[in-house]
Amino acid sequence: MPIDKAETGRLQTLLSQIGEGLDEFLKFEHPDALHPGRRWREHLDIPLPREGIGIDAVTAELLEHVVPNGSSVPRPGFSSFITTGGTTAATLASTAASIAAPQRYGHTAFNFLEELSLRWLADLFGLPEMQGVYSSGGSVANLLALGAARQWTLEQRGVDPAQDGLPTGAQYRIYASTEAHRTIHRSAAVLGLGRNSVREIATDDHQRLDVHELETALKVDRKQGIVPIAVVGIAGTTNTGAIDPLEDLLEVGRRFGAWVHVDGAYGLPAAVDPEVEPKIRAVAEADSAIVDPHKWLATGIGVAATFVREPGILQRAFAEGEAAYIDTSFATDSTAVTQFDSMGVNWADMGVELSAPPRGVHVWAVLREIGRDGFRDRVRRHRQFAQHVTRRAERHPRLEALTSPELSIACLRYRPNTQRDDLDALTDRILGRLRRETDFVPTATIVNGALAIRPCFINPRTTASEVDGLVDALVRIGDDETR
Repeated sequence: MPIDKAETGRLQTLLSQIGEGLDEFLKFEHPDALHPGRRWREHLDIPLPREGIGIDAVTAELLEHVVPNGSSVPRPGFSSFITTGGTTAATLASTAASIAAPQRYGHTAFNFLEELSLRWLADLFGLPEMQGVYSSGGSVANLLALGAARQWTLEQRGVDPAQDGLPTGAQYRIYASTEAHRTIHRSAAVLGLGRNSVREIATDDHQRLDVHELETALKVDRKQGIVPIAVVGIAGTTNTGAIDPLEDLLEVGRRFGAWVHVDGAYGLPAAVDPEVEPKIRAVAEADSAIVDPHKWLATGIGVAATFVREPGILQRAFAEGEAAYIDTSFATDSTAVTQFDSMGVNWADMGVELSAPPRGVHVWAVLREIGRDGFRDRVRRHRQFAQHVTRRAERHPRLEALTSPELSIACLRYRPNTQRDDLDALTDRILGRLRRETDFVPTATIVNGALAIRPCFINPRTTASEVDGLVDALVRIGDDETR
């Protein structure tokens, strides 16, 4: 029988062409995908073809119409999302996995790297004796951690919620600051607790959870018979990069018998920086923590990790259960002869994904390339960028720094010398012009009631030139808007 047209035997040649196109893309000399005159949509928006055009024509279309009109996220001047494009090492690992290990299962090198890289992350970020599992991002990672919290809390009361559901007649609560990511609320909804079960705790002047307010809330709820599912601390908020007082939060949570979870999706990697590590050190005592390697490690999107202290809690919360199609006759790793005599770690029973790609190979490739020291240098460099922007804002007569950065997020705004009542509207106009007229793409947030321009430096391709260029452009556009 003839081979399927999907196979050509020319992968090396075609990948070489795509690699050349991506190298050209990474020069960032092309205009924005929505720039006038870009006609990629009219070439791509066609009815489903009856006959294919062949792999060479597909490669040509990718290079001509798709790659050059890709995302601005990898650009050195992009500082909006706390994500970035994958580095070369991560891209190579991802490409290799897509062919050589499309699933993370089977006793293969890729499966082994799931385990190994999770151990590396635990070592890198100070999470000893914790069990880890990868998922697609912080949304799912938080869901897994809070699902474990729900399981553990109700098990203490003689209930198996994964098997029997939530008992009636009881109220449950998750405690997190007003700065917590909304994935906490979404997790509560998915877990059957309801978004309203999340009690939002006020923050201090530095956007960190107020532990006194937390303790008061726990006392009030305990008197009303409300069961605490989890207390959530944030190691690096999305808005400003603030780090909650984790040590004090842990002490309060423990005193009230609550599971303590640390959302370190963004900021946990800063534990490699000796200046930040003391603020994050207490995560080692938490019941669970998450981190997104697709943020600061630049593994490419789709890589997050959940770590839990309680052995087997993830399996009890998320196991798929028995079915005729699930083979349970596997040998042990030590007696396996072929890769499918042993499936390796059964990741499927530790989360909500069955079919899933290997993700550890991305983390392994990045850390194997740059090591602990290289990653520490990256974190320090990005934190210095945020501090530099803040110092420039503090020293400039028409700029205002709205935060003192703990991580790599700066919050500032243009403030003209004359009194104005429309500073938020002015900030919004300046932000729009930055995105339309320059290569600098920050985002905005609210800090103590004021609209702020918020660059987050996490892209390994960003240099000091882009950092100063953003501030210079902000001043120039602000001056132009207030003439």
